[in-house]
Amino acid sequence: MPHPIYFYRLWISRNMMMVILVQVFALVGLLGCGHPPALVYKYILEYPPPTLRGLPPLEDSLKVQQFLVAQEFNSTAMVYRPTPYKSETYTYHRWRVSPGYLVTDYLLRDLRSAGLFKAVFPGDSSSKSRYLLEGGVEEIQEIDNPAGWNASLKLTVTLLDQEEPEITKRVLFQKNFQTLEPMLDKTPQGLAEAVSRAMQRLSEQICLAVYQAARKVSAK
Repeated sequence: MPHPIYFYRLWISRNMMMVILVQVFALVGLLGCGHPPALVYKYILEYPPPTLRGLPPLEDSLKVQQFLVAQEFNSTAMVYRPTPYKSETYTYHRWRVSPGYLVTDYLLRDLRSAGLFKAVFPGDSSSKSRYLLEGGVEEIQEIDNPAGWNASLKLTVTLLDQEEPEITKRVLFQKNFQTLEPMLDKTPQGLAEAVSRAMQRLSEQICLAVYQAARKVSAK
């Protein structure tokens, strides 16, 4: 006659097999009867680089550091303010990347396209440059008012001269750039379009401010 331990092990094995089968059937049921995952729409900016003509390029290079982002907007969520003191996000609509990457990439593109500097490098480049542009995204959101919906974009920018021997004189300027753009369409896509126009406007202002400040220093 088999030892009692044999029957005990057999009982354990059968129970484990039943647990595994139940889990497998439950998973199959979820896959077969469950709802498909919700589709999430992702947005980027679209606008042509600003056209800056008649400005002689400088012989110095510029490096654009990755922009920081205020914690309230430091994600891919598309934020909107339906009423004062209230902040919400769209559930199925998001930015493709965080606003810090979004703003930095387009500003880097615009500065290169403008041809105002000998070269323009990203912040992680090993190439040396005289000027360093740092910044932050202070606000990027939709603001809903009875009079209309607007996209609000606010950027803070700091330009430094890295060849200046005196540390206290390295900061050439620190400025805030802000604009409100009306949303022609009261949808997430309308928000992306309005933010695109806002970025186009601020990018041109930043490019000119950076160039003018660097030109004064380079001319000395």
